[in-house]
This record gives sequence, C-alpha cells and structure tokens, in this order.
Amino acid sequence: MENIDQLKELLATPKKIAIVSHRNPDGDALGSSLALFHYLSRHRHDATIAFPSAYPTIFNWMPGAEYILNHDLQAKKSDKLIAEADIVFCLDFNALYRIDKLGESIAAREEVTKVLIDHHLEPDTFADYMLWDTTASSTCELVFDFISLMGDKALIDDLIGECILTGILTDTGSFQYSTSAKLFRIVADLKDLGIDDTELHNKIFNSLTIKQLDILGFCLTTALEIIPKYNTGMIVLTREDYKHFRIQRGDTEGIVNYILKVRRLKVAALISERDGFVKLSLRSKGDFSVQEIATTHFGGGGHKNASGGFSKMSLRDTVNKFKDVLPSYKAQLEEPY
Repeated sequence: MENIDQLKELLATPKKIAIVSHRNPDGDALGSSLALFHYLSRHRHDATIAFPSAYPTIFNWMPGAEYILNHDLQAKKSDKLIAEADIVFCLDFNALYRIDKLGESIAAREEVTKVLIDHHLEPDTFADYMLWDTTASSTCELVFDFISLMGDKALIDDLIGECILTGILTDTGSFQYSTSAKLFRIVADLKDLGIDDTELHNKIFNSLTIKQLDILGFCLTTALEIIPKYNTGMIVLTREDYKHFRIQRGDTEGIVNYILKVRRLKVAALISERDGFVKLSLRSKGDFSVQEIATTHFGGGGHKNASGGFSKMSLRDTVNKFKDVLPSYKAQLEEPY
C-alpha cells in the first residue's frame, strides 16, 4: 500500500468511518468488514458497516453482524452514513457500481477519503488508498495485512481473528483453492490465538436447515444436468422452484460446489431465475478460468475459479447461451482434470 504513513496519520485521531462491501455479501465480505470494524473501534473510531443487501442468516452468529445496515431496507440511514463519513473503506469489490446505490452516494462525495482493500481483477481508480492483491486468497487475508501494516498486529485477538478466518475459509472453500504459504502462516498465527477452527468450520459449513437439505437434494437429483462433452455440470432453478422451496438469500450458498465433486468435471454452473434477471454462479477446477466466461459473456466477474454473472434474457435463453459458449473452450475443457 502506497502512502501508508499518510493513512496512519489520518487514522491517528478518531474519525467517522463507513465500511461498505458488495451486494449479496458472502463470508469474505462479512468477515473482512467485521474484522475491520472491530479493529477500528479499538482505536475509538465511530465505524459502521453498510451493505447494499442483506447477508445470509447463516452468519448471524458473527459478533457485530446485528448492527450492519442493509441499504435495501435502510436506505436513509445508509445514505446518511456515507454523507457524514470522514473515511469510507471499500472491501471485497473493485468498482463502485458493484454496490449499487451505495456506490452512487460514495461517488457523489468527491472530498471523502476512500480506501480500497480487495483481491479482484482490474480495480477502478476511485480510491485514494489501495491495498490490492489478486494473489491473496481473500479480502480477509488483506485485512490481516492492513492491520499488520498499521503496526497493530498485536491487536488481532480471537474476536478479530474469527472474522478473518471466516472469510479465508469461505473464499478458499476450506483451503481447496487460492492458497499460499503466506496464507497458511497467517492461519497459524490465528490458531495461536486459540481460535477453534473446527467449531468455526461447523458454524459455516455444517449448519444447514432441513429446508436447505431438501433444496440440495432437489438440485442434485432433479435440477442437475451433466454435459459430458465439455466436462461441465449445470444446475438450473426456475422461479417456480424458488416459490416451491421458499428459497431465501443464502439457501443455495455452496450448492454449485457439489458439482465439482464429480470426477472429470471441470466447470460447474448454478443458473437461477430471479425477478427481472437470471443469475449465474460459476466454479471451476485447475487452470480453467470461469472468470473469463463471466466477464466476456455475462457481464460479471470474480476470480479464475469462482465467478458470477447476470443475464436479462429468459432463463431458457440464458441456459442456451451458456451451452453455446462452451464449444469456444472445447480444447481446454476436454482435457481431463
């Protein structure tokens, strides 16, 4: 991070700080935002978190989550937070349009200091300070780095550490991808704090409701289509499926990853029909980049092995487009993983 000393000087006295992250926040968005929130609060800053939309209820246990503002339901409070902030920390996204109306409010305040901490490709240049590294496993890893750069590594206790480890676990799929020797050294430091990673893993990954188990069963037995020619699996959920199972935010989290448990399959897609658009969640194994598919064909982005996109076409047309895209990557997809 350039100009770290200047940022240290800004943070040397209490400030009113807004922490924002992306729509449909995941474990990394929650973990990084809450870790930074608790860290800044230790320095007597008046910090508040705002997301464009609600977070999955599976993360209700996280300390401080109950105070997070949801712009969809608390627009006036969220906009007031941005309007009064001295500093805005932008976590786990690379462009202001990724946070909808919150992004418009931030862009309108040219004078406010903006800090970006992120690991996605090709960030916009809206921030005054940037800690950006695409080789990082997660934004939580970078928040650990940020606190260390501020000279406050000793302030990372089990509370902040649990938040950081939550984002690391979720963004790496329990250390299945985006790992490094540096990451495991950070995790070792967190373990030394006494964090029970087994309990944390159970809170995140082993806390399904019966309804969510029913949805998973339906996805794997009925909604799943395998395309052997391109080593690809695809789950398609209609609007009717959402009504039948009363699917809510977070209920389908992680389902797309089950497809990649099948031998030889290299690409997985969860394509779901929403009100006014179709959402795509894409995953891959090895060197194949679903980020390229998401960016080039579905107006999205993300990481090489985990990306998302959107379509304004019908569900059927979106599914057909996805299938039509696969032959362009035939040589890569035919190679066994």
